[in-house]
Amino acid sequence: METNDKKFLANLGQNIKKYRKLKKYSQEKLAEILDIHYTTIGKIEIGKLNASTLMLQKIASALDVPVKSFFDFES
Repeated sequence: METNDKKFLANLGQNIKKYRKLKKYSQEKLAEILDIHYTTIGKIEIGKLNASTLMLQKIASALDVPVKSFFDFES
């Protein structure tokens, strides 16, 4: 994976983490809502997993934010 791709995924993950914390959800709580393993959330948040668009939509829905809020950063 290229450096720009890694940076993009890390920024995306940081935003997901930010909104998760604003909602006061642990990784475990969010994973339970999404019916996935909590380590998946952790991998997305640190940019080690490239989440699908459908997964991003599900995360956004669970956190009550628009998907586009995850992309509010400069790549």
